[in-house]
Amino acid sequence: MANNNIKEGDRSPKIILHELTGSTVEVLLYGAQVISWKNERREEILFMSNKAVWKPPKPVRGGIPICFPQFANFGTLEQHGFARNRLWLLDDDPSPLSPANNQSSADLLLKSTEEDLKTWPHRFELRLRICVSAGKLTMIPRVRNVDNKAFSFTLALRNYFSVSDVSEVRVEGLETLDYFDNMSKRERYTEQADAITFDGEIDRVYLSTPTKIAIIDHEKKRTIVLRKEGMVDAVLWNPWDKKAKAIPDLADEDYKTMLCLDAAAVENPINLKPCEEWKGRQELSIVSSSYFSGQLDPQKVINGLH
Repeated sequence: MANNNIKEGDRSPKIILHELTGSTVEVLLYGAQVISWKNERREEILFMSNKAVWKPPKPVRGGIPICFPQFANFGTLEQHGFARNRLWLLDDDPSPLSPANNQSSADLLLKSTEEDLKTWPHRFELRLRICVSAGKLTMIPRVRNVDNKAFSFTLALRNYFSVSDVSEVRVEGLETLDYFDNMSKRERYTEQADAITFDGEIDRVYLSTPTKIAIIDHEKKRTIVLRKEGMVDAVLWNPWDKKAKAIPDLADEDYKTMLCLDAAAVENPINLKPCEEWKGRQELSIVSSSYFSGQLDPQKVINGLH
């Protein structure tokens, strides 16, 4: 960690990760939240609200906040849990992972506090490794039960992606799957579309999803591929125009250039006995349409042939 740039930001100290081709990632210690991921051409991959609030305790609207120990309002805690509203520490001992000792990775740690125990009475350690490489951003969350009793939790990495026009992009990899529709009191439906496109508000938890899902954006000439392990669900969210106007830290037109596709464990909470540890993994990668002579072939992307 010694080689990483740590800068004081408006909100909290910020870690800046670099890799050799020029990609960068910026991470706030507050919430362990990735707030920027730029590729080697300095193009921003993540969305950030034009009205984002940069002072705690309001979460930053955009980037990749971590939702723990509760996703959304699937429980009695505050929306999306409290991990995104806590100041994390640099983790000097990410065992059994080897220490992150270069400019392209960082390890962060959140431990339960006495204040947290009042609302969620379980002692835990939540670790997050963030690593940037050429065209790729990898995040490895780990939860360890350091209590003397078992507990369960839900979790998500909320990925706010920057898109050219949400009404022009499509998502592939979720066809024929069941989902909870949060706009219909979590009624369970089955996806009928060959690919998911957007013409209005969407707030769905897709269940038992594949390890690869793709957002295909012709105008930006790129496909964002989400690969995940340990988080079997996937969440799609866009507030559309009416709800966007009701969200104080989202500009009225912001919904047009954002799409949330989250790696999540929601339907079946993760159970941990004392001393047990859970590990997940999310890998985001960018595939340029130029690889396909100007035509994106989503099946090749989904099947990993790129």
